[in-house]
Amino acid sequence: MKTVEQLAREIVAREGGFVEDPDDPGGATNHGVTIGTMRRLGLDLTDDGQVDAGDVKLLTQAQAVEIFVEHFFRRPRIDALPAAVQASVFDMYVNAGGNAVKILQRLLRDMGLEVAIDGAVGPRTIAAAEAATNMAPEHLTDAYGIARRNYYYALADRRPASRKFARSRDGGKGGWIRRAEEFIAPRYHLTEAEHKARVASWA
Repeated sequence: MKTVEQLAREIVAREGGFVEDPDDPGGATNHGVTIGTMRRLGLDLTDDGQVDAGDVKLLTQAQAVEIFVEHFFRRPRIDALPAAVQASVFDMYVNAGGNAVKILQRLLRDMGLEVAIDGAVGPRTIAAAEAATNMAPEHLTDAYGIARRNYYYALADRRPASRKFARSRDGGKGGWIRRAEEFIAPRYHLTEAEHKARVASWA
């Protein structure tokens, strides 16, 4: 099993370097760390009394890994979830914050388990996730990845500016969809035809 540090390094490598996409609600981002996160953590790397895009540009890969491990894995208690879903929930938490946990909680609710949908990993969420894992160890991992993929599609349905993250320029799977499917068994991956049918209504 990969360590959290290895997972964090993979996330940093996948996210790439500095970007400031006007269609990305996260704003200026470097190695997957948004300007909002840096402001929340008070990371004034230029030491000028404010956190802006200049500070985001200076963030190193090593600093990004440390931020992800501490603030996106340990503090939100992703490490308390069953090992089967830790990697996917962690990866999604970097991308979507508390929504990553809400996706898991909704899934657990659908499985008939008692849990609040509040985006926080507490005792009930941990217990429900463990119960779901005991019932079907492999099922939870794939079910979470599929629910995550569905979340991305639904988000792009509602927000046209985000569609470029779910669909590539040639109509194929965009980064969001490929990212979700990295954590799903190949037999549950959508074919290109299925993906194109799913996004056919988009302009």
